[in-house]
Order: sequence, then structure tokens, then C-alpha cells
Amino acid sequence: MRVRLEDVCEKESSKLKQSDVIDQNGVYPVYGASGYLANINTYQQSNYYIAVVKDGAGIGRTMLLPPESSIIGTMQYLIPKDNVLPEYLYYVVKAKHLEKYFSGATIPHIYFKDYKNEQFDLVSFDEQREIINRLKKIEIIIENLSKNLLLLDELVRTRFVEMFGDVQDAKKHSSKQLKDICNTVTGGTPSTKHAEYYNGTIPWISTVSLGPNYIDGTTAKAFITQEAVDNSSTKIIPSGSILFGTRVGVGKSSINQVEMCTNQDIVAIIDLDESKYNKLYIKYVLDTYQSYFDSIKKGATILGISSDDLKNIYIPDASLYEQNRFEKFVKQIDKSRSRIQKSLEASQELFDSLMQEYFG
Repeated sequence: MRVRLEDVCEKESSKLKQSDVIDQNGVYPVYGASGYLANINTYQQSNYYIAVVKDGAGIGRTMLLPPESSIIGTMQYLIPKDNVLPEYLYYVVKAKHLEKYFSGATIPHIYFKDYKNEQFDLVSFDEQREIINRLKKIEIIIENLSKNLLLLDELVRTRFVEMFGDVQDAKKHSSKQLKDICNTVTGGTPSTKHAEYYNGTIPWISTVSLGPNYIDGTTAKAFITQEAVDNSSTKIIPSGSILFGTRVGVGKSSINQVEMCTNQDIVAIIDLDESKYNKLYIKYVLDTYQSYFDSIKKGATILGISSDDLKNIYIPDASLYEQNRFEKFVKQIDKSRSRIQKSLEASQELFDSLMQEYFG
């Protein structure tokens, strides 16, 4: 039977503010846009319910929350009616991507009146349970694969510390500042007034592409022309450089496997003496400085660090033999990571297709 969202749930609001629950010491959980916040002495809902972020960052995010709990006022209660199982309603709401209904220039907002007419097939309780079980199994697989990727990241970080010690103590040992072992190049943005600049073949990336050990041009924000390069401050960065984000993703870095250009939020580290330094070693040294970079970020609207902040960090001396050993270890881990990532993507694709099939 085809029904609307309002046929299977009712909306309720919360007047709780995040400041109301800080330093409370109760037994009943309160949730916000990012998840659990604190425990308080009362609760607003006695049964399972759906919570939707309706204000600010993360609008449309959907959660299935337990009995005897509450949410803060930036979220919306959706209370299941007797004709739907709470978990089934959760998947319905999640499948509808409610963020598409946002309005508001400064603080985005979504309203129940705008999405209450979303339609889907309401099946029998037995069929609802079958669909729930099917989707939960795939979600468990996705969760486990994601955890395995995090464990591999932790394994590499642990191995790095075992081999090279605490980078934050680099100044206490034999080391050099980054500016003394390389050159740097900062990118730029070609004028968007010239649409023809963005109809080329040269990958042009932002910090969104950074993070993986190695990147190619497949995640480029755009592909620009040589004319765009000639008439802007962006530059063609040779392959095998280390690209480092100084704003909007401060501290993220990757090694580019093809020539590309970057925007002004990325500094490229070039001209390393490869008879002394392994690029992957340098990348992981940069990664270990993440907490330091976070602590010195500045800016009125967008926080960032300067290229001098980057160039002034210390790089611990290590034998090239040990650096190359570390690279070999990371590449072995990356093979496992690649297999897990492919399984994760396939599982996510299956989940998304089933959500569309059941609730589209």
C-alpha cells in the first residue's frame, strides 16, 4: 500500500537546549546532531522513536533512538504510529534524504510540513521485519569493514612510532626544518569568469582530494587548460610531490601520481633530495603533526595555517634504509586496504540499491 510519511508518524518538538544538559548527572540519555550528549534526570520519550536533525549543520541526519531518552531542540521527533515498526520507519526516513528540503541562508532548516508527503510502500509487519533484517545485516558488514580500515590506519601509525619515535620531540634529536630540505609551491584559482578555463585536461584539486597516501586526477574538482595556468597563480605540480592542506582540511596530505594543479589552500612540497628522504616518510611525519597544526590555526572565517608554519616544522633524521622499510610496510597495508575498500564500496552500493528498491 502506497502511503505518505505523515500516515505512519507524528512529529513532536523538544525545548531542551544543549546548555541545559551540560554537567548533568542523571540516568536518561540526551542526543544531539552528533549523537549522545549527556544523561539527565528525566526523559521525553518512553518508546523507540526517530530523530531528525532539523537545524544547522547535519540537517536531515536520521537516528533511531531508544526508549526513555530525549533530544535537544535542533532535532525533530518522529513518533511511529501503530502501523509501522520503528526500525522500518527509520530506514524510510533515511532513504528520503530529507536534507534536500533545507531552507535558510545562514542557518539551514527543514520542516515536517515540507517532507510529510514523501511516499513509500507500507508492507505487512512480517515483510517489514524481513526488510529490516536484510538491511541490518548489510549495515553490520559496512560497519565492520569501516572499523577494519581504521584498524589498518592505527597499525601504520603504531609502526611509524615504533620505528621513528615521537616526532614532537624532533627538536631534541638530530633533525632539520622542512624549509631546509625542500622547496614549496602554493596554488591558486583561475578566474571563474572565464568558463573556457575549466574545459581542459589538467587536473585541478582542492583539499577535498587530500588524505590518501597517493592520489591521481580522478578526484579533481575540475580540469583546466594551459591558458588557465598561464593566466592565474595556480601552477603545474610535478608528479611525486607532497601536497599539503593549509586551509579547509588543515594537515591533510597526499602524494600526487600525476601532474596536476591545486588551489590556494594547498602547498606542494617539491625538490626533496631522494637520496636522503623518502616521500612517504615525510608524509607520515606531517600526519603526526596534526594536533600541532590544529592548535595554531587562525582566521576570521576560515581557519588555517601559513606556509611558514608548515616550513618551520622539524623533520627527524632517519636512515634512508629505515624510511624505505617503512614505505614497504605501508604498501603492504595498502594492498589490504584496497581489498577492504572495494568490499566496502560494493556493500554500500548494495545497501543503497536496496533502500531505493524498498522505499523509492
